[in-house]
Amino acid sequence: MQTLRVELGERAYAIHIGERLLADAGLILPQLDLPKVAIVTNTTVAALYLQQLTGALQARGVDVLSIVLEDGERYKDWATLNRIYDALLERRCDRKTTLIALGGGVVGDIAGFAAATYMRGIPFIQVPTTLLAQVDSSIGGKTGINHPLGKNMIGAFYQPRLVLADTAVLETLPARELSAGMAEVIKHGLIRDMAFFSWLEQNMEKLLACDQDALAHAVRRCCEIKAAVVAADERETGVRALLNFGHTFGHAIESGLGYGNWLHGEAVAAGMVMAADLSRRMGLIAPADVERIVALLKRARLPIAPPDIDSGRMLELMGVDKKAEGGKLRFILLDAIGSASIRADVPDDPLQQALALCGAI
Repeated sequence: MQTLRVELGERAYAIHIGERLLADAGLILPQLDLPKVAIVTNTTVAALYLQQLTGALQARGVDVLSIVLEDGERYKDWATLNRIYDALLERRCDRKTTLIALGGGVVGDIAGFAAATYMRGIPFIQVPTTLLAQVDSSIGGKTGINHPLGKNMIGAFYQPRLVLADTAVLETLPARELSAGMAEVIKHGLIRDMAFFSWLEQNMEKLLACDQDALAHAVRRCCEIKAAVVAADERETGVRALLNFGHTFGHAIESGLGYGNWLHGEAVAAGMVMAADLSRRMGLIAPADVERIVALLKRARLPIAPPDIDSGRMLELMGVDKKAEGGKLRFILLDAIGSASIRADVPDDPLQQALALCGAI
């Protein structure tokens, strides 16, 4: 097991990374105020791992409430959030009940938002079961639900007490889900670490084959990058926005197609192609850099072609983006592979040319 820390003063917490951690209740017990937890998961993950986690906790005397949600991005809404509140209230869960999110990004986001708002805040632990959640969404305290007009527009910053990333569970991920998580892995290299991006070029096939050593290295490096960024800018007033590379376009793709038609990582992959193309059109990176990015995304079995959404509709959807300020869009662009910056000075012509990629590649 490897352990990192997200340094946030009195709210600092550990990220444990390793194989077969799910059944180790000893990693969770020190974070509980009372021996009572509510595990929020979904139907898919429950069938695979709920009994393992529940059994490990009950064997140590913990009272466990299970809340099983429907699986899918389209359920990341008010109605599902209220199901969590209903279960917590019916079982008389109090402020010392710890909520555990067992699942991917949707479960982590909605369970975290429930924890942030139930009785104005209860303890929260992330047990991410997808690659995307292990390298990205479980770390940093972003929680929330979707709104029909925009993704993740309703939520709160609320840090977990612990993140438990069991890389062995990734072996049961469907190939499409594994690839979707790989988009966020590639993103970390693109914005912060050229050497890691080169390592991904050399090891992509091992990662897709769930080689445990390769997965552990990739998860750890992404967690190191994200932990450092979050420690420097917890509430995304500056450098943390770099973690949204590809997301301005990607969130618009998800909204435009309808939540759940493309996985989040698939939309981010296409969004990164558009952001890289826009970076090239602004003279920030070379055509060869774009070709490297596209080639790696293709090897990761990710879409490189944005879907056919009208450019006007894309701009409308992008206008809801949380990075917009004063009605003006801000973009995360590449200055090089391994280095990104926030730009509010994007001229209309190159932006329209990048939007023309929709349905054109």
